[in-house]
Amino acid sequence: MTIDLPALANTEFCYLTTTGRVTGKPHTIEIWFALQAPVLYMLAGSGNNADWVKNAQHQPEVSVRINEVELAGAARVVTATEEDALARRLILEKYEGHSEDDLTEWGRTSLPVAIDLQV
Repeated sequence: MTIDLPALANTEFCYLTTTGRVTGKPHTIEIWFALQAPVLYMLAGSGNNADWVKNAQHQPEVSVRINEVELAGAARVVTATEEDALARRLILEKYEGHSEDDLTEWGRTSLPVAIDLQV
């Protein structure tokens, strides 16, 4: 089955499932994302303190659901300067018009996380 990733890019939220680093149980969150296939980007407002980030760093294999499409991938914190800028730009461009809040500070200070999708 071929997955049309660009068709999923405009979906408002995705559902990220990580494996709990303590419990070993699946933990799912609803989160904003931007997609530049085959990489999905997210921003963690709490940075490395976010439970989902800690879980993903402990066990990088994650799953992402967008609409009814389930995708497997490997999570990583974005460290390269160019990719960091790309992740922030893509996410802010997608959501600035959808939120009543000023997202500037969040977009500047959040931790970018990438999911390398297995497609």
